[in-house]
Amino acid sequence: MLATHHAQAYGGGMEYRRLGNTGMYVSEISYGNWITHGSQVETESAIKCVREALDQGITTFDTADVYAGTKAEVVLAKALKGVRRESYELFTKVYWPTGPGKNDRGLSRKHIMESCNASLKRLNTDHIDLYQAHRFDVETPLEETLSAFDDLIRQGKVSYIGFSEWNAQQIKDALKIQDARGYNRFVSSQPQYSALWRVIEAEVVPLSEREGIGQIVWSPMAQGVLTGKYLPGKKPPAGSRATDKKSGAGFISRWMSDEVLEAVQRLKPIADEAGLTIGQLSIAWVLSNSNVSSAIMGATKPAQVKENVKAAGVKLSKDQLAAIDKALGNLPERDPKKNESPNPRA
Repeated sequence: MLATHHAQAYGGGMEYRRLGNTGMYVSEISYGNWITHGSQVETESAIKCVREALDQGITTFDTADVYAGTKAEVVLAKALKGVRRESYELFTKVYWPTGPGKNDRGLSRKHIMESCNASLKRLNTDHIDLYQAHRFDVETPLEETLSAFDDLIRQGKVSYIGFSEWNAQQIKDALKIQDARGYNRFVSSQPQYSALWRVIEAEVVPLSEREGIGQIVWSPMAQGVLTGKYLPGKKPPAGSRATDKKSGAGFISRWMSDEVLEAVQRLKPIADEAGLTIGQLSIAWVLSNSNVSSAIMGATKPAQVKENVKAAGVKLSKDQLAAIDKALGNLPERDPKKNESPNPRA
């Protein structure tokens, strides 16, 4: 059952890994349209970024019903129009509120079924390759959620199922029910993971390796902090995520201390030696964990896509990994209790 990955290359620089222990391959770097589409970036540049991603060998596209108030799925569908449906993997999610009502959120059977159908319409497709529980729902019996997910697979609307930001106990409980009932199992986990945010390493990763679950990680560059573009003692660059009040700024603030920014600058010589930027080094670092199936990157310009994909296929040595650990010292967050879902639900 071990979910570890031997990358496969199919022409070009991109490499591909199996999603957990499934037979479906994903690109090592996937394109995510979290935050950016709708608020920060106009539809046109979003389409350019998706086209660039396709040109660079990215085949995996991750979105969610809630991003940009449901607009993100519509934008992604526009961007993928005319691309052969079988040639890419389409991932979306359910949980966060998509309307004002009590049932417009969570993981009840009612909302899962309605949300999946709404996503299929917005994405202009008849099936979703991976459907993910965007958080754990404390107000719905797990059995109800898993039964609805299983039905979606049996109906052919969804090929595989996964979750995002669940803790080890929640994952164990779900797999136990899935196995007891003969339901389709979870195959993927979508946690925040970067050299600065390592909360999955203690519990979620060892469990996932045993159970054949692959990580599709978000924010491998810690919301842009691990690109090195934010300098200690300097104002963030205009137009960067740290200045976007609509969605980026609050999220990024925990990393904006001079102590963290100085540590990130210590990664520069390591990156230089590897012939990479700090951002590429950070993505390569995440991909050096064999339980990671794919790292999700966002982009507001096609040039960023081009830049980030250069991290695919890079193999960092033990010495390089040790040097990165040393540079960051005790700054990375490792507490598994930080894997949290809202209570009460969103």
